[in-house]
Amino acid sequence: MLDYVDLEADLGREDRMIRDTARSFVEDEIKPIIAEHFEAGTFPTDLIPKMGELGFYGPNLSGYGLPDISEIGYGLLMQELEAGDSGIRSMASVQGALVMYPIHAYGSEDQKDQWLGRMADGEAIGCFGLTEPGFGSNPAGMQSHVIRDGDGYRLNGSKTWITNAPIADVCIIWARDRSDDDEPVRGFLVETERDGVNTNEIKEKLSLRASITGEIGLNDVWIPEENLIPGVTGMRGPLSCLTQARYGIAWGSVGAARDCFEVARAYALERDQFDGPIARFQLQQEKLAEMATQITLGQLLAYRLAEMKSRGDLRPQQVSMGKRNNVRMARNQSRIAREMLGGNGITLDYSPIRHMANMETVYTYEGTHDIHSLILGQDLTGIAAFD
Repeated sequence: MLDYVDLEADLGREDRMIRDTARSFVEDEIKPIIAEHFEAGTFPTDLIPKMGELGFYGPNLSGYGLPDISEIGYGLLMQELEAGDSGIRSMASVQGALVMYPIHAYGSEDQKDQWLGRMADGEAIGCFGLTEPGFGSNPAGMQSHVIRDGDGYRLNGSKTWITNAPIADVCIIWARDRSDDDEPVRGFLVETERDGVNTNEIKEKLSLRASITGEIGLNDVWIPEENLIPGVTGMRGPLSCLTQARYGIAWGSVGAARDCFEVARAYALERDQFDGPIARFQLQQEKLAEMATQITLGQLLAYRLAEMKSRGDLRPQQVSMGKRNNVRMARNQSRIAREMLGGNGITLDYSPIRHMANMETVYTYEGTHDIHSLILGQDLTGIAAFD
């Protein structure tokens, strides 16, 4: 696998084991079946408990029986899963970074005891409800709201583009609390079996097809007081979760790009035209050289983010740079890999066009490319372009 400047030579024993376990899982369990699921628009749900058995959900969290692996180890896991498919990485990323993380960071002890172990095992599936039909890049404008009702809350609203929603047992819903004059944003654990909760699947997607995406309808849903996530108020809650997920994307997108490179290189060495492999042509070698360079730069950025995160020095804006750069890189390199495969490259026999389609979603979700540009612009100039 492409590691041109030998970054993996410095990995410790545990991180190597994580990489190798995830890589074997992808080779044995994901790659043989993922094209079929992509074509059908289905998620391989039978993999959910297998991923739980291997500790793929929230493994960089501590306590409650969780593995507490290193941030590099977590990044390597995301990289290998996305080398299989962005839909697989998205499922694990949502489960760990967007659902288990806020419960772990801000939840009550009862909430942690109730959900973290079951989610880690894959026995319970979660989703993260922030985006609304009218509020994507501006989530603070959300219309979903709760109001006090007896010893709990009454919840109304709608969420959309929610990964895992149709198969989720519980949703973390971010909503404005109209019981308070300031209407602060608060998080709530909402079991999908509650009256008034609907999780309809969004179908006919042409990207991230091997992923289950849905809408969440919330119609006078009553939830008890103990379902309020007590440890955070305001947009800091959901945005901190997105920072965790974006970190995983910065690593995962490198895995997708690397898989595209490996497929393109193998094809160029095997495909004969004009009495020899097309890898001997200067145009093909230039493409491979540029792909390897851009992927290596993305790897270097991901490793640096991991070092800073491990020290507690990583800022959200730096994660934005990682997500923005590495997804753009993977988007561009998947297209070049597809190009190198010629006509064969438009079939699902080869992974680049699947990665290429998936990257259109990854380029947009968890903060669009343009929004991350503005986040960096504000950090560099002190002026917020989106205020």
